[in-house]
Amino acid sequence: MSKRKICVVVTARPSYSRIRSALEAIKANPNLELQLVVAASALLDRYGNAVQSIERDGFEIAARVYMVVEGENLVTSAKSTGLGLVELATVFDNLKPDAVVTIADRYETLATAVAASYMNIPVVHIQGGEVTGSIDEKVRHAATKLSNLHLVATKLSAERVIRLGEDKNTVVVTGCPSIDIAATVSASPALDFDPFTKYGGLGPSADLSQGYLVVMQHPVTTEYEKARRQVEETLYAVRDSKVPVLWFWPNVDAGSDGTSKGIRVFREMEQPDNFHLFRNMFPEDFLRLLTNSTAIVGNSSVALRECSFLGVPAVNIGSRQQGRERGQNVIDVDHDRDAIVAAIQEHMKRGHPNPDHLYGDGRAGIRIADCLVSTQFKIEKMLTY
Repeated sequence: MSKRKICVVVTARPSYSRIRSALEAIKANPNLELQLVVAASALLDRYGNAVQSIERDGFEIAARVYMVVEGENLVTSAKSTGLGLVELATVFDNLKPDAVVTIADRYETLATAVAASYMNIPVVHIQGGEVTGSIDEKVRHAATKLSNLHLVATKLSAERVIRLGEDKNTVVVTGCPSIDIAATVSASPALDFDPFTKYGGLGPSADLSQGYLVVMQHPVTTEYEKARRQVEETLYAVRDSKVPVLWFWPNVDAGSDGTSKGIRVFREMEQPDNFHLFRNMFPEDFLRLLTNSTAIVGNSSVALRECSFLGVPAVNIGSRQQGRERGQNVIDVDHDRDAIVAAIQEHMKRGHPNPDHLYGDGRAGIRIADCLVSTQFKIEKMLTY
C-alpha cells in the first residue's frame, strides 16, 4: 500500500502546540506521509514565530503561506480568510494530498476547510463539537459541516457533532493532542530553566520561587472594540497581586491592536516592577512554567485544557471560553479588576487542585494517526456521492 499523504495546516502558535504530538505520530507511521503547511501568524515574529519551534522539532515544512492582512480588525480578519482560501488552494493543488487536517476554530481553519472541500479533498477536523463564545463557535461548527472525519477531544463534543447531522461512524473521541505534551511534562514537572535568560522578553527579571502568575488574554472578536478596556481591568488586577507577572502577547485576532496598546500604555504609565512580557516559548517550557505557577489568568483555552490536566489554578475572564467544558481548576469572572483579584486570592487559599483528565489521557496523537490510516475507505466512499 502506498503511503497516504496527510497535509496538516498549522496557522498559529497555539495550533502547533495542539497538534504537535499528532504530527510526530503521522511522521512516524509507515503508512502515512506528512505534508506540513505553516501559515498566517505562525510565520510572524510579533505573534511568537511558531515556525522556529516547528523547525527546532525537526519537521520539514512543505509550504509557507503568508496570509495575514495588517490591521487586526473585523475587515482584515475577513480579508485574511479570503487570502488564505486563495493561497491554500494553490498549495493543495501543488501537494495533491489525500486528506487535509484543519485544527480548532480560527479563521484560518475555515479557509483551510473551504479550500480543501471545493477541491474534493477529504477534510479531517481536530477539536470540533466544542462550545465557546465569539465567532470561534460559528467557525468551528462550519468546519464540522465541511469535514469528512471528526477527531474530537471529549465525549460531549462527539455528541454535539453527531447532533449537527454528522454520521456517528465518522466521529472519534481521540482526546486533545495538546494533552499529550502536558502528560510528558507532568512526569517531569520541575522548572529546569530560567525563562528570563532563555527567552528574553521585556521587563525586569524576578524571583519565581515564592509564586507567580501567568497571564494570557486575547481579544474577543465579537467584543473587539472593548479589547483595550477589558485588558486594562486584568492589568491592574494582576499588578495588585504583588507577585511576579509573566504576560504573553495576544493572538492575531480582531482587537489585538487594542489589547497590545493597552499593555504598552500600562507599562509606560504605571511602570510596574512585577511585570515581564514574553512573545512565545517552546511548548514543554511553557507548560512547565504553568505547572509551577500560582495560577493562570486570562481567557486562553490552555487554562481549561492543559491546566485542567496539570492541576493548575485558572482565573477565566469574560466570555471567550463560555460554554467550553472545564474542570475544578477554573474560577470564572467578568472583566472586573476586583473580581479578578478575589479569584486570584481564592486560588491562593485553595492551592493546586487534583489533575482532571477531561480532555484526554496523553495518547491522542497516536489515536489520530491510527484513524488517518484506518478510515481511508470511508473517506473515499464519501467522495463518490
